[in-house]
Parts: sequence; structure tokens; C-alpha cells
Amino acid sequence: MSARLLACLVAAAIVLVDQLTKWWVVAAMQIGETQSLVPGVLYLQRVENSGAAFGLLPGAGSFIALGAVAAAVVIVLVVHRLEGRLETVAMGLVLGGAVGNLIDRLLRGPGLLDGKVVDFARFDFWESFPAFNVADSGITVGAGLAIIAAFVLSRKPTTDAPADG
Repeated sequence: MSARLLACLVAAAIVLVDQLTKWWVVAAMQIGETQSLVPGVLYLQRVENSGAAFGLLPGAGSFIALGAVAAAVVIVLVVHRLEGRLETVAMGLVLGGAVGNLIDRLLRGPGLLDGKVVDFARFDFWESFPAFNVADSGITVGAGLAIIAAFVLSRKPTTDAPADG
């Protein structure tokens, strides 16, 4: 399987799960509603986010959407150059996350690219942990895997030749 096909399949899986979960949350919950899944640990909380992750840049959705388009184009253009499967999967996760949230920006607002992203899962590790969605998770896990691949797995072991004596 080509790297481009693998990345696109991973991305498609993330987009599908992301959009299905968002559809379910929008149908089942009101904005701001919270339901406990694992008391004290994991909650469903429907939130609409007009900015970036962690509530940064509220109202900057159009600019963020343009960044997502640019990231998606770059990933699709360069993914065939990746050597390892881990890097390819990582880029597929990031691509899927970018596209999943981009769909919200396109379809959940009054104009082009100004829609709000639906976030719905929240960990209760500390009081201000933000809500997130499957697309956000894809981006985060993909970025983490890319870092691991770049800095840990890509190191080639050095072998010292024995000295002739």
C-alpha cells in the first residue's frame, strides 16, 4: 500500500468517526449540557468553539480554517516522501483531524469557513481542562507520533568498529 493511500485511509477513518460522534452529540445534547461517563474522570460536555484549541483565539475560525486547508494540502503533497509507516500514520491522523474540524468550519456557520467546531469530551484532571473531539485527538496523537518518529525512532544506532591492536 502506498504511503499516500495509507495516510488517506487513516484520515478518512478519523473524519468518519469525528463526524458521526459530533452528529450524535448535536442530536443528543444541548450546548453546555454535561453528562458523566466516568465520574470524576471523563465527561461529555457539548461545547461550540469558534477559535483554536484550549479556547485560544476566539472568533478566529476563518483563519484557522485556512490554516487547516494549507496543512491538508501540504500533507497530501508530501506524504508519499515519508519513509516509515509510523510517520505516514501520524500524518494521516493530523490530516483527518484537520479535515474533520474543517468540515465544522464549513457547515456549522452562517458563512464560508466561519462555523464553530463541536467539542464534547472533557477530562476532569483539573477544572479548566478544555473539551475536545475526535479530530482534536487525531491531531494531538498524530503530532505526538510524528515527534516520536522524528526524534526517537529515526536515530540510527552508532556502532564503533573495534580497534585493531
